[in-house]
Amino acid sequence: MKKEIPLSVPNLNRNIIPNLAECIETGWVSTGGRFIAEFEEKMARYAGVPDAVSCQSGTAGLHVALRLLGVEPGDGVIVPTLTFIAAVNPVVYQGARPFFMDCDDSLCLDPVKLERFLKEECEAADGRVTHRASGRRIGALVVVHVFGNLAGMEQILDISRRWGIPVLEDATEALGTYCTEGTLKGMCAGTLGDIGVYSFNANKIITTGGGGMLVSRNKAYTDQARYLTTTAKNDILHFVHDEVGYNYRMLNIQAALGVSQIEELEAFIRTKERNYKEYLRLLDGIPGLSLLPFREGCRANHWFYSLYVDEEAAGLDRDRLMEALLEEGIQCRPVWKLIHTQKAYEKEVCYRIERAPEYRNRVLNLPCSTNLRVEEVAYVAAAIRAVVEAARAGR
Repeated sequence: MKKEIPLSVPNLNRNIIPNLAECIETGWVSTGGRFIAEFEEKMARYAGVPDAVSCQSGTAGLHVALRLLGVEPGDGVIVPTLTFIAAVNPVVYQGARPFFMDCDDSLCLDPVKLERFLKEECEAADGRVTHRASGRRIGALVVVHVFGNLAGMEQILDISRRWGIPVLEDATEALGTYCTEGTLKGMCAGTLGDIGVYSFNANKIITTGGGGMLVSRNKAYTDQARYLTTTAKNDILHFVHDEVGYNYRMLNIQAALGVSQIEELEAFIRTKERNYKEYLRLLDGIPGLSLLPFREGCRANHWFYSLYVDEEAAGLDRDRLMEALLEEGIQCRPVWKLIHTQKAYEKEVCYRIERAPEYRNRVLNLPCSTNLRVEEVAYVAAAIRAVVEAARAGR
């Protein structure tokens, strides 16, 4: 019997209702109320940082973070091409331009190519790193922990320190991922660079419907972020604003969801990891298919499961497999269209982008909700096996 299995949906239960009821009964449903501070405190405690600042979305957090790091109009900002476009758009909000980097086999920004780019195409002088061909100052480096997989942060942070480039971590997909080895052991994704940002969009591992969170070990950044996200208001009574700020605050009714959801996070991660291992077991031995691993030396949150499709060995390409699964009610999706190929960015600086197109063309993301049952994983795996067997038989 055909089932409908979504890709990634919220996992909400009735214990949230009292918080929502309080918001409605007290009228605190907008950008004020006790749940905002409580959610920020719980997030800071979980991430192991002094402070956290809630905001309207992960994108809003990234925008504010770039401003805090001193990115100015005319700067260049190093970004990955294999990511969601919201990781890149805030660069342009600041009047800067993206410089696109390739990924490595973790799907995250390749630190080896990052170092080569800086050595081959940039120069450092007087505390400033400049891209020779464009004359743009390198204002920041944006690292995205793609699908909850930790980027090669020890290498990246070493490079950034030597070159004097601030690091913004887009950890919007990586809440709950942390290092288990090396010099960063015990530290969470999002707290390794200068500033990190999380997202609570409906498809994330925990959700507030929308919303995001900015974190940093530098309290000067979080203090300024709180000021800027509340329209840079200096005098609440007389509406005095000393800077141009943003109306980027999270709603209290969203935070009411968050204070309940954060308590479920570790249980959600255990479910994610269990289902990932079950996919690994059930898909083992299918020609041409492999589930991409998560980086060693970290506890990944296993947000998304990425299936690599080798067309020659499997007897069909990624898109044909995707279409067959969709017909069976199994929601799945490819990796994003690479950002440097998007119309708004196709003329920007790129550096040796070679691996990202391969993953763009061959990766399929499988259902991974935190309420996905083992029998549903088995249903998806059986459907994949049947499609591949039929394709190979019809060669």
